[in-house]
This record gives sequence, C-alpha cells and structure tokens, in this order.
Amino acid sequence: MSPRLLFTIVFIEGYCSLGAEIVALRRLIPHIGSSIVVTAPTIGLFLLALALGYHSGSRVAADYRAVVARNFLISALLMGGGLAGGSVNAIFAGTQAGLAYLIFIGAILCPLAWLLGQTVPILTNLMLAQRSGEAAGRALYWSTLGSFLGSVTLSLVVMQLLGVWAAVLLGALMLVAGAALVQRPPPQAAALLAGVAALSVAANLGDRQRADTAYADYAVEPVLREGMQAPRAFRVNNQVASLIDDSEPPLYARYVQHLRRILLEDLGFRQREILVLGAGGFTLSHREPLNRYTYVDIDPAIRAIAERDFLREPARGEFVATDARRFVIETTRRYDAVVVDVYSSRSSIPGHLVTREFWRDTRQALKPGGVMLANLILDGRLAGSYARNLLATIDSAYGRCAVEVLAKSAPVSNVIVTCFAGEPGEAVRVYVDERNLADIDSARSP
Repeated sequence: MSPRLLFTIVFIEGYCSLGAEIVALRRLIPHIGSSIVVTAPTIGLFLLALALGYHSGSRVAADYRAVVARNFLISALLMGGGLAGGSVNAIFAGTQAGLAYLIFIGAILCPLAWLLGQTVPILTNLMLAQRSGEAAGRALYWSTLGSFLGSVTLSLVVMQLLGVWAAVLLGALMLVAGAALVQRPPPQAAALLAGVAALSVAANLGDRQRADTAYADYAVEPVLREGMQAPRAFRVNNQVASLIDDSEPPLYARYVQHLRRILLEDLGFRQREILVLGAGGFTLSHREPLNRYTYVDIDPAIRAIAERDFLREPARGEFVATDARRFVIETTRRYDAVVVDVYSSRSSIPGHLVTREFWRDTRQALKPGGVMLANLILDGRLAGSYARNLLATIDSAYGRCAVEVLAKSAPVSNVIVTCFAGEPGEAVRVYVDERNLADIDSARSP
C-alpha cells in the first residue's frame, strides 16, 4: 500500500471516529440532556472502546487489508443506521433512560470506536520500509488530524448549515469509501458496500424534514389541552417548550400566562426593557406591544423555526444568538426584568446556568429594583435535594425570593421564582420563645 493511500485511510478513520462521538453526544441531548454526568461517561466509554480497539488491532497478524475493510463496512452500518435520528429515538422510546443510554453506548458507539481503533495498529504493518516509531508517528498524525477536522467541520459547518442528518450521512459514506479504498472489493463485497450506502442514505435523508440543528431537535405538533382551541406545541428536544392556540386572544402554556400576568398586571410594566434568557416559542412577547423584549438563545436558527412553524407570524422583540451566561456577563445594558427559562431538555438546565455566579450575573444585568423571574421544573413538594439546593442557590444571590408551585399536586411542576434586585437587608434571625422580636419587626415593616 502506498503511503498516500494508507494515510488517506487513516485520516478517514480519525475523521469518522471523532465525528461519531460528536454526533452521539448531540443525539443524546433530547433524551438525557448535555450535563457533565452525561458527557463525561460518554467520552470516557468512547475512549475506553478506542483503547481496546488499539489493543485488538495490535494482535492482528494477517489479512490486514481485509480486516480493515470489514471494520470500515461494519462501522459504516453502525454510523449510518445506528446514529440516524429515527434509530436513536426508537432506542429511547418506551425505555427507561438509563437502560436506553447503555444500549445506545454498548450497541452502537463503543463497537464503532472499537472497530475503528484497530485501523492504525493494523495498517502500520504495511509500512515495513520505515522504522516502527516513524510509521506509528506518521499514522497517528494523520489519524489525529482527521479527528481534529472531523470535530470542527461536522459541528461548526455541516450541522450548522445542513443538520445532524448530514453529519451522520457524510461519516457513513466516508467509511464506505474507505472500505473500498483499503481493498478493491469483489462483486459480492461491492454489492454489500452499495447496500450499506443506500441504507445510510435512506435512514438519514428522511431526517431532512426534521428541524434539527447543531443545538436541538424542533417539531411543532397538535396537542389536546382542555380549554384551548386547536392548540399546537413547540417541541424542543422532544419536550414541550411552548404552547399556543387559535383563540382570540391566543392562549399559551400555563407558566407563560403566569409570567405575563406578573409582568403586565402585578407589576404593571409599560415601556420597560425585558430580557428573556431562553427563547422557547417566543410566546412571552407574542402580540404584546407594551414593552420591549430581548431574547437570548444559543441556537441562531430557533427564531426562524418558531416564526415559520409555530407562531406563523413574526416574533416580537430583538433576538441575540449566544450563550445566556456569556450575554449577561458582557452586556452593558440594564433591564427592568430578566426572565430565565433555559432548558436543554424537559428538566435539564445547563449546569453553568444554575450556579450562584450565574444568578449574580443576572442580577448585574438588572436595573436597581429590577425583577428576576425564573421558570424552573421541580418536584411539586420542593422536597428533593435538587429543588432545595437550587432555590437556596438563587436566594444566596438575591436574598429571599417568592416561590410559586403551579401544580402542587403533581410530582413535577413548573415553579416560578420571583426575586428583586434590592439593597441587601439586615441579617435574618430566628424567633424563639426566650427572645421573640416578631412584634417589633412587624411594626417596623412597611
């Protein structure tokens, strides 16, 4: 095998192996989110499978080309079929999330990494004219270069311009091409390669109709809601993010109507600046001309999708495509209200948007006396450790905040937290029988 051909094959291996990992992490977001407890084990298991592949490849002693060609063919099938949107959704449909995750990792991602990991140690056997260190170093160079370009081009170019389906299909077709390059396939093998390519195309071209971006899966579906006229749901990562119906005036999701009531009726906002972190379906400002809204969402495509498929009219307000925490840190504007409604899946808030530092950053974006409203999804009794700790974290940045559970009898509910950016009060004290200052404090209170 010529060095140019060998390094081309190794490049394809690196490009597709890391590309598969990037796609896998993206496919998991709608089902189990993107927190560190998801990404870290996924990356770790991928690297473990890759290491086992290196070890297995080092033990191959014959039929080098045939083994690599077979591995590429199976990997193309795993990538083109297993990483297609429909396949991943089928794994998680009706299956407990933890078990579905293990099936996805154990049956698709890790076998793919194991097979491709064998490529470099096997093909270095065909570089006998070079020193072993030189052969391994050059092969690893091209493999790592492929990994770098795969991670960058698939995430920043292909997924952004075309969608996740295009990244999956590109990787599968590159592996099919790699299998053909390693060893000229006989007619039966050529037919098999063509079949895998056709299957990959069929499994992924159908996803073109899905509004899938590098950040999220979107869909608009009719739903049944009591008291609403022909309601439709805006689904983000397989979860209902917003609702709207055909009534006049339209009705929205219960928590959105609650937020609108706080802003427009309880606080009487008129001609105010309102910052909304997490765009959802842009319903907070829908047909609301009294105030000025600025939406911040990490996905630059969400506004066009919401306007075209969900609102079916232009969204009101300014839109900024960036990370919510980055925006509140860098903005010099100050707002009368900040609404925090950031989710990567139904109940998963990105980890960097729950810390005390983030809540302090939102306070810095407020005008003196401004209000912060947060929509949280917590257990209805606020008894779990996540609910108690998250609410305590917000209080640590703002002081005592109001907490409203919208569905008190439900195991999981929208919880609206209302905080004001006022001056810090005096230290709290507990009333006890021996030194009860409640009457004095009550008399001093407004």
